[in-house]
Amino acid sequence: MITKIDLRYLSGPDIDALELTCDEILDAIEVSLAAQGRDETVVEPRMHLVADTQFRGHFNVLRGYIAPLGVAGVKVVSDYIDNWQLDLPSEMALVNLFDARTGVPKAVVDATAITEMRTGAVTAVGAKYLAPSKPKRLGHIGARGTAYWNVRLLDHLFDFEDIRIHSRRPESRDAFGRRLSEDLGKEVIVTEDWQSCLDGADILVEASRLDTTQPLFKTSWVKPGALVIPYGTVSAVEDDFTDIMDKIVVDDWGQCLIGPFGCLRRHIDSGKVTHDTIHGELGQICAGMKPGRESDDETILLWHRGLSTSDIALAHAMLEKADRMELGLTLPYA
Repeated sequence: MITKIDLRYLSGPDIDALELTCDEILDAIEVSLAAQGRDETVVEPRMHLVADTQFRGHFNVLRGYIAPLGVAGVKVVSDYIDNWQLDLPSEMALVNLFDARTGVPKAVVDATAITEMRTGAVTAVGAKYLAPSKPKRLGHIGARGTAYWNVRLLDHLFDFEDIRIHSRRPESRDAFGRRLSEDLGKEVIVTEDWQSCLDGADILVEASRLDTTQPLFKTSWVKPGALVIPYGTVSAVEDDFTDIMDKIVVDDWGQCLIGPFGCLRRHIDSGKVTHDTIHGELGQICAGMKPGRESDDETILLWHRGLSTSDIALAHAMLEKADRMELGLTLPYA
């Protein structure tokens, strides 16, 4: 007779009720990155599914394992550009968690918020190790879901004097600016163009949703000593963008080689950026195996494509907190 197995389901409202703090989010992600740096994780290559090109969207399937947590997981996330016209998020997701020793399913977790939080947390943890010592100005392109957590978690770490944002649609950038100003308790400047947002910033984040590759992010706007984090779906940087970087850091080199998307896609495809020319992976820096920023004069680029282990770690942290708070729905599995 099979042992009784229950499965926990955490819905979107359950995730909201958890009210994870900035530090809880950052801690979960940094622990997973450090585990990756110590080779205590498995990050399988992501897979893409384009159901139909007329839908202007695709699915990503991410798979991974974190040994210190004893948990494996799979996330399926959709990315549909035109969903804003239907009043839907552009990205929606589910994470399935499994006991890695037995394969027993543990939970199904709404991962739409997880996708946004973990992306912002990787941005912020990267900045913790790679930003100049006293960054005062943040420039951020993009207003999609992950953008909010980029800005919120970065400001949690650095308490910027000057935050500037821009996105393609005026209605989205204006609403984004109002939300950030209210939540952060400080002025957030909404700019009319890319240059007035990015030029001269200490930390420059690009999370755009372009339809086609366009060199809208000019190399000349990056001042010496800045940290640049471009992770838009398609490339928005110029060909010489990597030439000015003293260090290029990625979240996982294997993920950088997969799929048609990402800011450095053509730099890698052309051989301009290789495994030998990058400084290393962020997890190696979090684990103390490689140095992060070593001088305020260094100009550094961090490219993160998204790790299954980040989704798994944050879902695991949410599941543990939900257990303590008695949140979620218990479903019979066997």
